[in-house]
Amino acid sequence: MRTRLRTLAPATVLLAVAACAPSVAPSSATSAAHSTAASVPAVPLDSPTAPADATPAGAQPRLASDPAVIADDLVADELAIRDPATPEPVLVAAARRQQVAYRAIGRHPDWDAVIRPKIPAALAEAYDRNVDARRQLASMAHVRDTLPAWRIVAPAPADELLGYYHAAEAASGVGWNYLAAINLIETRLGSIVGLSTAGADGPMQFLPSTFAGYGEGGDIRSPHDSIMAAGRYLAANGFTTDPDHAIYRYNHADAYVAAVKDYAAVLAADPASFAGFYRWDVYCVTIDGDVVLPIGYVADAPIPVGEYLASHPQ
Repeated sequence: MRTRLRTLAPATVLLAVAACAPSVAPSSATSAAHSTAASVPAVPLDSPTAPADATPAGAQPRLASDPAVIADDLVADELAIRDPATPEPVLVAAARRQQVAYRAIGRHPDWDAVIRPKIPAALAEAYDRNVDARRQLASMAHVRDTLPAWRIVAPAPADELLGYYHAAEAASGVGWNYLAAINLIETRLGSIVGLSTAGADGPMQFLPSTFAGYGEGGDIRSPHDSIMAAGRYLAANGFTTDPDHAIYRYNHADAYVAAVKDYAAVLAADPASFAGFYRWDVYCVTIDGDVVLPIGYVADAPIPVGEYLASHPQ
């Protein structure tokens, strides 16, 4: 994620979807030694073993060059994500393309007149909310010249996370979809392991001092304990009567509040959309464009972008 653009929120330091999911200091789980590139191997595009349409392992999916085709592909992927019969490999591919499409559309308002009319009515609100969330978060991003000292891990199983969100809702009155949206923005549902520049930690990015007041003795890095604590924190800040205020207290930025509300609305309208968010990647906005950090990435100190891309082409 990035460093604070405004006054630091008492609960967290804004992590996640914007610049590079979190812009963090070296993780307490790693050393301060020289950086180590991700362990995911790269497959050069000219490899004789790579199929003609292959992308490097761990790299981002490719989109069509025509916005009209991007729209058609996005609709197909949205429908696949919402279909419980979609096989897992197809679902993963659809979710990753969906994410990249929204990132690209977010950067290209000039495409709106082409793409928006091609979105069917049943998907129109989800489309609008996803595009708005991307643009809100992009407005908070800063461009990086190094990749962060993090570990990228698989999130907890989807059913477990959903169970934690619903348990927190039952205990605090904070909607499960808002907790999921915050978890998505902060650490890509727990995929990012690392401290923020201000020392925020765990899947919901609490400052330890704040977590001490709301964690009830739990583990700041436990998905269950941190999600429950987030529910308590938001409830204590008046979520039931003024959710905007409570979310702003979680992170002091109007764009953050808007993005949380966007993703929460998508989830409330169709909980099946969580299947897509769950399979999204971690991206950094860098001087060389978007860089995806796949599961298995690990670095113990920041890595110059060019150094990483030399062995992990996008």
